[in-house]
Order: sequence, then C-alpha cells, then structure tokens
Amino acid sequence: MRSSWKLSSLLVSALVLAPALVAPSTGGAAPPASVAAAPPPTPVLVAVRAAHRDGADRVVFEFRGGLPAKRQVGYVDRIFADGSGRRVRIAGQALLRVRFEPAQAHTDDGSPTAAPRRVAYALPNVMTAVRAGDFEAVTTYGIGLAKRTPVRVTTLQAPPRVVVEVGAGFATVPRKVWFFHRARFVDNREPFFVARTRPVRPGTPATGLMDRLFAGPLPGERARGLRLLRSGATGYDDLTVSGGVADLRLTGRCSSGGSTVSIAGEVLPTLKQLPTVDRVVLRDRTGSTLDPDGPGDSTPACLEP
Repeated sequence: MRSSWKLSSLLVSALVLAPALVAPSTGGAAPPASVAAAPPPTPVLVAVRAAHRDGADRVVFEFRGGLPAKRQVGYVDRIFADGSGRRVRIAGQALLRVRFEPAQAHTDDGSPTAAPRRVAYALPNVMTAVRAGDFEAVTTYGIGLAKRTPVRVTTLQAPPRVVVEVGAGFATVPRKVWFFHRARFVDNREPFFVARTRPVRPGTPATGLMDRLFAGPLPGERARGLRLLRSGATGYDDLTVSGGVADLRLTGRCSSGGSTVSIAGEVLPTLKQLPTVDRVVLRDRTGSTLDPDGPGDSTPACLEP
C-alpha cells in the first residue's frame, strides 16, 4: 500500500510540474529577433550668423537634428585644419576655437550645407568666422576678433542653436577698407578698388584696418563683385607707423600673376587714409621692397606686372 501511494504521489507531481518544462506554443513561428536601436542622427550645421546687441557680439551656430553633445569654446594662438594639420589663416588680434562633436557641415550624400566656410562681419569685435574642420563627425570653426574679451556660451532650441557671445562694449570708429571690384576690372571701368566702411578700435587703427582687409568682404559685398585680391599673401606682419610712414611685411607668397592690379591697390589707400600716414612701405615676406627710402610709396618687385 505504501509503495502504491508513493508512486501515485510521484505521478501527480510530474503532472503538476510538466507545464513549466514545456515551451509555450508559437504556432510553429520562430520567436521574433531583437532589433538594435538606431544610433541618433548626427547634428548638421546649417547656418552661421552674427549680430551685435547690448554691448556684445553674438555668433549663432544653427543645427538640424539636435545639438552636438560636446561644445568646446576657448582662446588659442592658432588653429590647424582637422585632417590635414595645415594652419588656417584667420584675421584678427584674438582667436577663438569653437569645436562641436558630433556634428557635420555636410549632408549624408556629402553635399555642403549653407553654413559658410569663410565669412566676414562688420561688428565691433567679431570680424570673421572660418571653418577649420568637418571631419569624422567633428566640426571646428575659428572666430577672429579685434580684441580678447570674456566669452559666454549658451544654447537655444526650436531650432537648435549654440550661441557664442563675446564682449564688445568698447569704442570703435568708422574707417574705410578698399577691396578689388572684379567686374569693374573686367569691364575696364575705373576705379578698380572701392572702399567699404568697417569699425576699428581708435587706439590701433592701422592694425585694425589690416585685420579687416584680410577678413575680406561681407557676404553682400561679395554678391556685388567685391573680392580680397591677395596676390598670394596670407596676411601681414611687422606693421609699424612712425614718422608718417606705415611699414609692413606680407606673409605667404607674393605674385601679381602678371596683372596690373595687386594687393597693393588695397593696402596703400587703406593705410593712407590715416592722418598719421603719408606713405606706405610694403614688403614681401623676406622684407624686400623696391624703394624703402624714397619719397613715395614702395612695393615689392613681386607685385610688379
């Protein structure tokens, strides 16, 4: 009797536990495979704008697809291009590096967005913004300034924006900068160089004018045919004004390319508008110029036709 009872108990236990050991029926279909979550889209830089308000210049970087997770903004001595490592020429007496990650300034098919590679502004402090990289989901810009001032970074939504605000509560005076008018030159209609107004700090007007010159024309001015005729120059150095003479050296290459017009047509009138400048001595990168001690202006041989 006891053996029969034990056997019956074991059979009942097996029947109770059996459902737990059998996989639920799926009607013959395989269980659904797990789907990995798609990575978030890389924010795309679509615009760069700048404006002055309440004693500050604001540079606004607008994105599509959200804000970059990392935003680094700080002063540097120089900027090198992402990927190539080449130094990027940026006009100004102070240089801000703005780095976004992840972010790109092109569409998925590789086409560029409307965000400019290089743009000039006629603001008290911010004079130019130049893209230094759009490489491996990192986008970098350099902002050229007239003066190093405190910086504040904020973000906005709808649309996503990063705002870089730099102090600009200092005095400026309006001065003229001459640029090359390509259409006039092609049509042989003088003057080939025309003046546009820029704000410069009164304490160092010659330096301010050269920085504004190498920042280039504003977008609207470019649309009307104005260009910075570089003649191969990347910038300037060793600028002094003494005894009525402005003396400076071009950096980079120097060549007129056989043309009758050159960067001298921009530099000379831009500096000679100053009451402290009667003549200009413009040198090539080695310091050479044709007539440094003569009574008139002097330019280097490399700018001769």
